[in-house]
Amino acid sequence: MATVRLDQKSRALVRGVPDSYSRALAKFFGNGPTDINLAKKHHLGYVEALMKNGVEVTILDADNNHPDCMFVEDQAVVIDGHVLLPVPGHESRRGEQPPIAEFLSDELQGHQICKMEPPAMMDGGDILRLGDLFFVGRSTRTNDAGISELKDLLDHLGHELRVVDIPPHALHLTSICSTPSDQIILAPKGYIEVEDFGELPKGCEVIMMPEEEVYGCNTIGLPGNVVLVAEGYPTVTKTLEDRGFDCVVIDMGQIRAADGSLTCCSIFY
Repeated sequence: MATVRLDQKSRALVRGVPDSYSRALAKFFGNGPTDINLAKKHHLGYVEALMKNGVEVTILDADNNHPDCMFVEDQAVVIDGHVLLPVPGHESRRGEQPPIAEFLSDELQGHQICKMEPPAMMDGGDILRLGDLFFVGRSTRTNDAGISELKDLLDHLGHELRVVDIPPHALHLTSICSTPSDQIILAPKGYIEVEDFGELPKGCEVIMMPEEEVYGCNTIGLPGNVVLVAEGYPTVTKTLEDRGFDCVVIDMGQIRAADGSLTCCSIFY
């Protein structure tokens, strides 16, 4: 998940791949999953990569009534002692939230739970954190009312929020960007401009990647200079390795087929 700092990534919540996964939504990166067993293998590799790099992982059971339920990032936003439960932007996904909300409520009993109400809507995949600076994508899944509720929370916590308009050929902000560390934003040409992020804190920068490696711009930074990256994006991998990161390459083929990326599949808390 893109709403926690690097030092907060010790535990993660994931959810299994449902047998109905072939009916998952797909429009941007893929044409829909074609091999559920392979998807489960790819998801297992993802979970194992997290665990091998020091993350304590909890796996919730899949729900066959919700083909997209593996993509837990959209269902809850954990920020500094608060859990925001958004209204997901696609109506078919709103039934995925209850077991995630129940788990986080039980696990994070000291956290304040905030529940968004319609007409506000937001996917967690539209939120990106760089240190204590936040960005939110205004997209087909996140509207101004949802952004306003997020801003109220961040104002309360003393954090700044900046709005980035997501182009029509992209799903979420984190579908095209990520923070492999608390100082770097990876972003693709042809989707977004450096100027869209505004002036960054000292020592921070936006690194632009080739347009054809947009999917590879979604990464997960972990403590110890480890970054999880999707297989098949050599410029992204080399750029990070040249900066001293240890890249763990993961096959995301059948996850990409349903527009899912690395950050989509976990909630760090």
